[in-house]
Amino acid sequence: MNQDLKEIFDQFHTESTFESGAPYGSGHIHDTFLVKTIEKGKDDYILQRLNNRIFKNIPQLQNNIERVTGHLRAKLISKPGADIKRECLNLVYSNEGKSWIIDKYQNYWRMYIFIANHRSYNIVDSPDKAFEGGKAIGKFQAMLSDLDGAPLFETIPGFHDIEKRLETFYDKLNADPLSRAGSVKDETDFVLKRAEEMKVILRLGTKGEIPVRITHNDTKFNNILLDENDKALCVIDLDTVMPGYVHYDFGDAIRTAANMASEDEKDLSQVKMNIDLFRAYSEGYLSETSGTLNNIEKKYLAFAPRLITFTIALRFLTDYLDGDNYFKIHHEHQNLQRARAQFKLVESMEEQYDGMKKIIKKLI
Repeated sequence: MNQDLKEIFDQFHTESTFESGAPYGSGHIHDTFLVKTIEKGKDDYILQRLNNRIFKNIPQLQNNIERVTGHLRAKLISKPGADIKRECLNLVYSNEGKSWIIDKYQNYWRMYIFIANHRSYNIVDSPDKAFEGGKAIGKFQAMLSDLDGAPLFETIPGFHDIEKRLETFYDKLNADPLSRAGSVKDETDFVLKRAEEMKVILRLGTKGEIPVRITHNDTKFNNILLDENDKALCVIDLDTVMPGYVHYDFGDAIRTAANMASEDEKDLSQVKMNIDLFRAYSEGYLSETSGTLNNIEKKYLAFAPRLITFTIALRFLTDYLDGDNYFKIHHEHQNLQRARAQFKLVESMEEQYDGMKKIIKKLI
């Protein structure tokens, strides 16, 4: 694999020499490698083989990322003391001037400068970290609020559209290609009981009460990099940056930041939302976005974690019914395990919903 990675690396324009490459991170979608270079004082790199089965139009996806990172860099350049290489993702362009290449096997690849000395967390263990995560996502949204030009390309149409996600779930449930529907009756009942309530954000958007903005759409906490002092640094994994509602970003971040257990926790008694982490994240987020969001957007922030946690659980359950074609799995029933853990988290949020609304009301 090292020889193959070197061949790919050499097609990108750098001032460094390939030394080694190894798998990196825990992403579900792409194959990601950390490339170490020989020269001291030179950058290392993140090299990714992109999943063009899920992302059907890689050139458009990359154009989104070029526009977003270019805008963020321009904002940072005007900010005294900003570290451009660490506070924003930096694409590395190919020798032909593109932000991706196609190898001899028709695989798409891209490369970023590696952000050194960062920290990322799958589980958040302090309000301080949650606050910094909220600041990072809030700052990301606020900085992109004035991005000029045409709307960004929708890299995965209907990604957080709960109506489309429900339709797909019902289709897979009825088709039942692997005869798994009989084993998920409790989960199906859970979905049916909440399906209509979960459409409230879409309805507000349709009525024009909340605007479509540029959102990240995959703000699980390990997509937020903190620096060596656990201060907000950078938001990564920009594949799903596209038009959306701010609640999608806020909700997914709480889903992961305030969950006391892992995403696929088998012991459901461990799954609970920590309301102190919810409060801290909300404080950090609104410290950056209070001047950008309208009052209705702010009011429904408390509902957002319930919506997105439900949506992600539904996607895990749908993928399980369909034969595990989207999310990478490490054992046969992992998607079902993920779905059950996320549904349990929804229940915990429901139990604490009054408290969540009071926190948001106090902050706004």
